[in-house]
Amino acid sequence: MTKGQRVVGVTLDSEEPGGYSRLPWYALRQNYCEAVARAGGLPILLPHEPEQAAAYLDRIDALVVTGGAFDVDPTLFGATTRHSTVKLKTRRTAFELEITRGALARDMPVLGICGGQQLLNVVLGGTLIQHIPDEVADALAHEQLNPRTEAGHRVKVAPGTLLHRICGADELEVNSAHHQAVKGVGAGVVIDALAPDGVIEGIEDPRYRYCLGVQWHPEYSISQGDEKIFDALIAATR
Repeated sequence: MTKGQRVVGVTLDSEEPGGYSRLPWYALRQNYCEAVARAGGLPILLPHEPEQAAAYLDRIDALVVTGGAFDVDPTLFGATTRHSTVKLKTRRTAFELEITRGALARDMPVLGICGGQQLLNVVLGGTLIQHIPDEVADALAHEQLNPRTEAGHRVKVAPGTLLHRICGADELEVNSAHHQAVKGVGAGVVIDALAPDGVIEGIEDPRYRYCLGVQWHPEYSISQGDEKIFDALIAATR
């Protein structure tokens, strides 16, 4: 660690026994950490220990809430029904709720990616679409069939938003790997990016110095805008 280097906590995914180990195990794609390191940050990985959230926050300068093949419990945003496709990882969600709330209370820079954006939206008082094909007419293929290293569709970036200032673009080519999305946003939260079918692709909260959620995966560096999102995250810690 070089002097002045900013430490970025990155949340892990968790898997049940099987595959890598006969016991429960953590997992994370390497490109999350590579994106943080390329931007000048020092990535550290955060196990799912909700009672240790404050201790983690004492040791990091920014937080990245990652995605994964699971969903936020619909009861957390007031839903009374649960779609059949919803898959829960209860301890992961409990930890990410605790550390995200704690980071925002400290005005620590927070970046939510894909499912991390959805969790961030719930923390900020919003709701979620539980399954896009059932709720959005003529929806795009938000679980794209082509490789995730390629763009799946474009998003329009709203002028005057943090995301627009960061990326310097009215449109971005993005990948797409989700069946849920932001439905409603909480008071004060700004929608900063939309897909052509109207699905919300980005949110931000201007009450904080850097509170940004994107539905795509900028760690793949599909565009220069993706890399600028991580550059701005590190810059916001200084």
